[in-house]
Amino acid sequence: MKQLTLILALLITTVTFAQNKNAKASMEVDGVCGMCKERIEKAAIRTKGVKSAVWSIETHELKLIYDERKTDLKTIAQKIADVGHDTKEIKATDEAYDAVHPCCRYRDKDVVKDHEGEKKKEN
Repeated sequence: MKQLTLILALLITTVTFAQNKNAKASMEVDGVCGMCKERIEKAAIRTKGVKSAVWSIETHELKLIYDERKTDLKTIAQKIADVGHDTKEIKATDEAYDAVHPCCRYRDKDVVKDHEGEKKKEN
């Protein structure tokens, strides 16, 4: 019985220390412009445990540094979807999407076409 207790304590300790307080990850987030960039980054950074969030207009990649002990990628993706931006994991509700500025409607092909020049400016 003592061995079992020791083994369980060792496993719990290992799992606790295995979580990274400076985990790096990236996820794809839909958006088209600088206003989208600001909204996406703000939603991510306001998530408890997120230390850095940088979104690229050109690649749609959100690069993150976060504390795995305080949050996870699904939670971050949900916060981004809540402000109207789709991720591969979670799609924004129609209500959240409709709340974004008309120039940020990334699901509209005409809006995306209008923003083609911004991708080149970012570099």
